[in-house]
Amino acid sequence: MKRLGFLVLFTLVVGLFWTNPSWGQKKFLTLASGSPGGVYYPLGGGIAVVIQKTTDLRCAAESTGASVENCRLVGAKESDMGMVMGSIAYKAIQGEQPFEKKFPVVALFQMYPAPEHIVTLSGKGIKSVKDLKGKKVSIDVPGSGCAVMAKAILEEHGFNLERDLTIAHLSQSESVQALKDGVVDAVFFNFAYPGAAVLDLAATRDILLIPIEAAMADKIVKKYPYYVRITIPAKTYPKVDYDVLCLGDSNVLIANKQMEDEVAYKVVKAIFENVDKGKWALIHIHPIASQLTPKNAVISPIELHPGAVRYFKEVGALK
Repeated sequence: MKRLGFLVLFTLVVGLFWTNPSWGQKKFLTLASGSPGGVYYPLGGGIAVVIQKTTDLRCAAESTGASVENCRLVGAKESDMGMVMGSIAYKAIQGEQPFEKKFPVVALFQMYPAPEHIVTLSGKGIKSVKDLKGKKVSIDVPGSGCAVMAKAILEEHGFNLERDLTIAHLSQSESVQALKDGVVDAVFFNFAYPGAAVLDLAATRDILLIPIEAAMADKIVKKYPYYVRITIPAKTYPKVDYDVLCLGDSNVLIANKQMEDEVAYKVVKAIFENVDKGKWALIHIHPIASQLTPKNAVISPIELHPGAVRYFKEVGALK
């Protein structure tokens, strides 16, 4: 009798599965995000909810070790989407270290940029990168993405890092205090704007953000194609009432090249229609979502998925 009851229940469930579109016809997607404490983890969860609630797709976010692991997961089709740094995505498709082979991933869109802030104080006599000659400059801890980019910027400006200026490898908090105390003349930071470290400085000091000249930015991006040009808008920071052209890394949502065009289109459309409007608005999850705009989204160091291109053409972000 129990077995008969089970078979009846099983038959009813199977029948519902095949007759109810919301059960049987929804494609299930996974999104590899990051670990708790970072931006990827909450934003990835929010994106999964948007997809789940506003499309005919199902989606779940999973906590991972972030960029390198996510490229491997998406490249191997063990995850459908992943949140990664643009420079890491570029190296994944090129098969460069830390990857042992090429991975077939493309970008759905850039989530948000992480510009390289070059910060000094009023009265230091520093208005351009060239003015850093002979100065004491903190470029973050050794081996960090910030330090690597700082060295590239300085070297492309013609600096000999051992002879032309004094380099300090201080953490973000140490750099803030060192600039306040006059131990260093300028600091490099790499993070999304507005960054807490710069806001900390601006709370008690008159800060200046040093821009990269457009021609130099183009030169560096040509040599290091995984970097992108980023403009920090005027008034992002107190008393910085001018736009600041920077170089930076990007943070992109990637997919496998073989993701269906229609699925990619639905995902991208749903996300950008729920950034700051509606019940599932991503801005309620994390303030970084304010930078999710079609104009920013198409600035990617790797190829965009055709389904994403279709959406961005519809909204005028691409021609």
